[in-house]
Amino acid sequence: MNEALSISIFLFALFFLLGTSVWVGASLLLTAMLGMYLFTSAPIGDALALTVWGSQSSWTLTALPLFIWMGEILYRTNLSETLFRGIAPFMRRMPGGLLHVNVGASAIFAAISGSSAATVATVGKMAIPELRKRGYPERQIVGSLAGAGTLGLLIPPSISMIIYGVTVNESIAKLFMAAMIPGVCLALLFMGYIALWGLRHGEKMQMDPSTNWSEKLSAFLGLLPVVALIVAVIGSIYGGVATATEAAALGVLGSFVLAFLQKTLTRDTFVESVLGAVRTTTMVMFILMGSGFLSLAMGFTGIPKALAEVISTWDPSPLALIMTLTVFYILLGCFLDGISSIVLTMAVIEPMVRAAGFDMLWFGVYLMIVVEMAQITPPIGFNLFVLQGMTGHDIGVIARAAVPSFLVMCLFVVLLVIFPDLALWLPSVLK
Repeated sequence: MNEALSISIFLFALFFLLGTSVWVGASLLLTAMLGMYLFTSAPIGDALALTVWGSQSSWTLTALPLFIWMGEILYRTNLSETLFRGIAPFMRRMPGGLLHVNVGASAIFAAISGSSAATVATVGKMAIPELRKRGYPERQIVGSLAGAGTLGLLIPPSISMIIYGVTVNESIAKLFMAAMIPGVCLALLFMGYIALWGLRHGEKMQMDPSTNWSEKLSAFLGLLPVVALIVAVIGSIYGGVATATEAAALGVLGSFVLAFLQKTLTRDTFVESVLGAVRTTTMVMFILMGSGFLSLAMGFTGIPKALAEVISTWDPSPLALIMTLTVFYILLGCFLDGISSIVLTMAVIEPMVRAAGFDMLWFGVYLMIVVEMAQITPPIGFNLFVLQGMTGHDIGVIARAAVPSFLVMCLFVVLLVIFPDLALWLPSVLK
């Protein structure tokens, strides 16, 4: 009964604070303080100081601001134009035409930014006007971009994947390896849906003239510096040459070189990139700090132990547990962003998942996909808000356009459960 009362108080306080638009990090901290005050005699100040220091002092976390900064630098270059012009010649004759550019460009930018919202904004600012000009249906433009933009959470180097790795104490490099093949497969599924749509509705869009091989070669050469940066960053991790942090530093250096070559590296863009990286990093660190303290407070109250006992009594099969968690994270994602969902739940979910026998590398990939779904579910789907600002459409219109992409991700979760080696094969080969 005491555990039920504790859970009720924690949940009421947390959702009351979130519902009144208090910052997520502050909501977590205040809820934890309330729980510590009501249910324990431990000194709150000492516990807070130790927890905050412990949650922020991990060396692995140093990769986080560097990858964020790399994405901020590239976001302020002409990368969106480079991606569109580099990929379009290879996609325009496929069923679905240039809609495939949304997926291809998103996958490439995801591999150098690690951010879902940045991926949507970067690819969308070039692709949306071009696709509209060619008469592509607005629903397909918005829907394909909403889905493909979520690849920023899955394809390495993913900011959310770094947060997950730090939270459950898993190797960031192995998590990146585990996510690579699923990221490519999910991108191919998005393209498969677009191709099927194109075969049925190809008459609705203007066909672009075919391009010769010299034009394709020119487009590819323009894309080569971006590809080289991706290979250098991800390849250095997979090859064991660099840690995730060292690869992130290499990525920042490479993004500066690209910005300099494109003549977009000015004092203003440099300052904007630094401030953008600081804002995002501070937000993430604040959430991690609040999550760590809330986990400690919940540990004092015995809530995780009580929940674990309930789950052990229920004794769900692994499949039932995954189905339950999928619904849980989709519903949670209607109210919280991806990073908040991960750090808020891992203290309770991790023991359950380990007890059920799931590999934590596989579960990390699964978690990124279900959190991706939350990015395109109202009322708090970050990608939907980004697209609303770029297109001027009502949030409901954008959400309905994103439904096919949501269903594609549901299908991929099923495939990942049936074929777990999609995530586990590459880490086992590249030990």
